[in-house]
Amino acid sequence: MSKLFINDVRLVRVQDRQLVSAILRSMDVNHLEAFEQYWKPFLVGKLEGDQYWDWRFKYRTYGLRSGAESYALECEGELQGLMLMESLGYRSWANPSRRLVYVHALATAPWNRPSIQNPPKYRLVGGTLLEFAQYRSCELGYGGVVGLHSLPGAEEFYSQAGFIDCGADSDKENLVYFECAAQEIGEDWRDQVDWTSSDSDEWRSSP
Repeated sequence: MSKLFINDVRLVRVQDRQLVSAILRSMDVNHLEAFEQYWKPFLVGKLEGDQYWDWRFKYRTYGLRSGAESYALECEGELQGLMLMESLGYRSWANPSRRLVYVHALATAPWNRPSIQNPPKYRLVGGTLLEFAQYRSCELGYGGVVGLHSLPGAEEFYSQAGFIDCGADSDKENLVYFECAAQEIGEDWRDQVDWTSSDSDEWRSSP
């Protein structure tokens, strides 16, 4: 299976307000281990919507399906973001004739959340992952349309990212469903994307 590697993504390091290089790549077992070792203890008792998420379980449930894609965002030797999405079997609420990319789960590292650490360590993690999901939608011929269900407390983030609030979904525990309108994501992503069939060069987090 082809793997993604993009080595020129930019995040903002809040401490000195500098743009720093990050890497977006296909998720592997080392990212799941980093979640267990570094993210999970950080989330204990923080009352975050995803504090009980088990990314290993999510990967087994969604990440191995046909059409599933899973990605990790790394910066300065640390795991900064995770995303699981699916490109088959989902259609737009606004226009059912249009296919879309559906994001099952998206999270930024606990130290990047102002609700946990203020100021956060990095900014643009969640937005970068969402933008890549939109790029994949364009690449697949779906016109940039992406859909997802938001955890309580994250609705404002998705609204600010340009997603449309489509209302609560009774089939998903009344989570609010968001969808972005059709759009084209520019050449910047196309110039950076590198798909390879190699399983080498796996990432390992810094101690």
